[in-house]
Parts: sequence; structure tokens; C-alpha cells
Amino acid sequence: MSTAAAAREDQRIQQDVLAELAWDAEVQPNEIGVSVEQGVVNLTGWVDSSARRWAATRCAQRVRGVRAVADDIEVRLPGSPGATDAEIAIAASRALEWDSFVPAERLDVTVANGWVMLRGEVEFGWQRRSAERELRRLRGVRGVTNLIEVRPPAPTDTDQMLRDVRRALGRALGTRQVSVAVDGDTLVLSGVVRSWWERDQAERVAWSAPGVREVETQLLVGE
Repeated sequence: MSTAAAAREDQRIQQDVLAELAWDAEVQPNEIGVSVEQGVVNLTGWVDSSARRWAATRCAQRVRGVRAVADDIEVRLPGSPGATDAEIAIAASRALEWDSFVPAERLDVTVANGWVMLRGEVEFGWQRRSAERELRRLRGVRGVTNLIEVRPPAPTDTDQMLRDVRRALGRALGTRQVSVAVDGDTLVLSGVVRSWWERDQAERVAWSAPGVREVETQLLVGE
């Protein structure tokens, strides 16, 4: 692609991301700036909650042609009195308890200045992701640090895990463009997918596999 054509494509992506941000009710209202260089979107500005920041990133990822997203959005809580750290901690604990798939009794939540820290252990990687997702949506949360450890209930058969993940990826994506490997305790995904939706699906599959402690995603988004 020529330099001029690449610049036009970046401009098109910028306009589409701005339109998507304006369209998504979960992001509005917003004070978000968008710049694009070679398909990489940089989001700047501020929002009034961690949930809106997360939603803004997802908006950018949905736009065709976006290869990566750099999230430099700041969370600024409203000037009026909001939820205290104690209230956030209580809400976080209750949210985990209400999620029937998350072992809340094995998790510990601490909150400082609106930032939530999760500790503890779970048996599956998807439980770790579910716990974080629940807390990102809570009012007053600036961000989440997820220090939950994944400890499988039984020793992991690495070869079997790789076979299972590859089959599941075939069912979900119908593509052989994603390679799966193991590096220590980490499952590594590499290759090229056609959209951020496919990238998300690949990550979901990887985290769902029994025995997976960590997932490293090296997938590129291409046309």
C-alpha cells in the first residue's frame, strides 16, 4: 500500500472509530480523542468510569482495519461524592458471590482510591477472566489489577491440551491460521486472524481449556 493510500485508510479508520464511539450508548458521553497510524489506534482523553474505558477500547477493536489499540484513556470520577473504597469493596464482593461460576470464597478483594486488586486462586483460566469482568462494570471503579492464580485441580497433559485447543479453535473459527504452542505454564497463540472478534474468540477458547494457567496472545489482525 502506498503512503498516500495508507494515510487515507488511517483517516477512514479514525472517522469510523469516532462514529462507533458516538454510536455506542455504553461510552456516551465521552471526551475521547482518536489518532491512527498504520492501522494502530491510539485512544486519549478521559471517561467517568472504568466500564466506559473498557467499552471505548472494544468500540475501536470492532472497526474494520484496526490492527491494534493503544489505550491511554484516563478515568476521572465525577466531582460529586461517589462510591467510597469501602462501598466498592462491598459491591465487588457481592458481585463475585452472585456469579455462580466464580469461587468467591477463594478470592480476596482490596480497594484503594477506586482501584480494585484481586487475589486468590481458581481452577480455570476463564474463572479468572470472569471475576475481572464482573468488577470492571462496577460504579466508582478506576481499574482492576488481577493477581488471581490459576491452579488446575489435576496435573496437565500438555499434548492433550494442545490437541483440545486446536480442535476447539477449528470449531469456533474454521481456520488453521492460528498456531498454538506451550511455553512453560503459558499457552501461546500466534498467527493471523481476520478480525478482533476472531481474536477474542481465540482467546476465549484458550482460556477455557483445562490446565491453562496463562495465555499469551501474539495474534495479528489482518484482512
